Amino acid sequence: MATSPPCPTPPGAAPGGVPRHAHWWQRPWVRYGALITLLALSGLVILALVREQTGTRGFLVGLGLAVLPVPLLVAAFRWLDRVEPGPWRNLLFSFAWGACAAALMAIVANSFATRWIATATADPTGADTLGSTVIAPVVEESAKAAAVLLVFLFRRRDFTGILDGVVIAGVTATGFAFTENILYLGTAFGTDQLTGESGIASVTAATFFVRIVMSPFAHPLFTVLTGIGFGVAALSADRQRVRRVLLPLGGLLLAMGVHALWNGSSTLGPYGFLVVYAVFMVPVFGLLTWLVVWTRQRELRTVREELPAYVAAGWLDAAEPFALGSMRARRVARRYARRCGGRAAARSVAAYEAYATSLAFLRHRGRLGRAGLDFVTRERELLLELWHRRAAARPALEHAARATAPRVPVTAAPWAVYGGYSGYDGYSGYGGYGHPPYGQPPYGYPYGAYDPNAHRP
Repeated sequence: MATSPPCPTPPGAAPGGVPRHAHWWQRPWVRYGALITLLALSGLVILALVREQTGTRGFLVGLGLAVLPVPLLVAAFRWLDRVEPGPWRNLLFSFAWGACAAALMAIVANSFATRWIATATADPTGADTLGSTVIAPVVEESAKAAAVLLVFLFRRRDFTGILDGVVIAGVTATGFAFTENILYLGTAFGTDQLTGESGIASVTAATFFVRIVMSPFAHPLFTVLTGIGFGVAALSADRQRVRRVLLPLGGLLLAMGVHALWNGSSTLGPYGFLVVYAVFMVPVFGLLTWLVVWTRQRELRTVREELPAYVAAGWLDAAEPFALGSMRARRVARRYARRCGGRAAARSVAAYEAYATSLAFLRHRGRLGRAGLDFVTRERELLLELWHRRAAARPALEHAARATAPRVPVTAAPWAVYGGYSGYDGYSGYGGYGHPPYGQPPYGYPYGAYDPNAHRP
């Protein structure tokens, strides 16, 4: 079976894609090694600090209780990311940054600022209140936002919209809350050991109820506002530089404000926490949940609307836009591929779905004039990735389209013949376009000589 020619290597680049004259610090393995070392050192330091404050038993109790909401939160954000799933390494980096680097920065900066204010004002109580309501929101949200900024700058192809910002921000905040909960729950356990309290009246039980049962979503909720700002900035054109700076900054300031309100609720009287929780936090959580679910459905609609252009050009089969625009059909396709070809086939179908979704989003940005100068190169890369996986993906997607297509009631005699339709399930309208010979990819592109400046004033 013939294969497509590889994409040309840029001038001055080695076969591996690294510039021939790149300095040693520009090589990918150096950057990855430095990042892993930084996160590992931060993890060791934060481990030592938390264990020093909680003790070994307190640390183990806090760890066992703090880990409970983590799988649920990560699974929820991963579910949101299923339309165009990003690589696991981005999620691992985000969680590690939140749990190690951001937590370390927050502990050090908050402690230093609170002590300085207490020394300057000779009012330890006021310093603690000011630290929790003003200093902590600024420091913590800035530390968590750094992870979103790094992914936005250095993994730009994986950061294309609002859901990407929500997922990266949410997983980062989940890691941060995990470490913070270990500290609070471990400290509460130590207090109970000193006072002899146990059971439902203990400080540990109260802390667990407030932080794990009632508000496990608090930190993700704050940082998601920053992620939405970065996500909207990712949808903006490259020439809109002011907007691409102000939107993330606005999301960060909003996250700081909501965080400050949440931390300050304890100073509003005996029922201040419950009032802020019921009147503000729960409605905001519901609104953001609706927003991200609506955005997810909108992305699926974009897939269904953009991919037919590649059916017309011969790159996709007629049933694929419908199947790729339905999460149920995607699941059916992966199950069918696994049943017929094993795990390797299922992974190939999952990769096909991800590449096709990226292709649809790329074309959508191109139509709106928001694509970059590498539009044609990126489009070709994605099309070739699809072409290499077509053998396993196309039968699975055709089966999924048949299995999930809505039933249409028959209003005429079953022996009636309608004009020689030989297509599939209503998609035969694309059948008039010529498909490439077997084993040979088509070389026509919906955009052809795409000019990124064509939409600019």
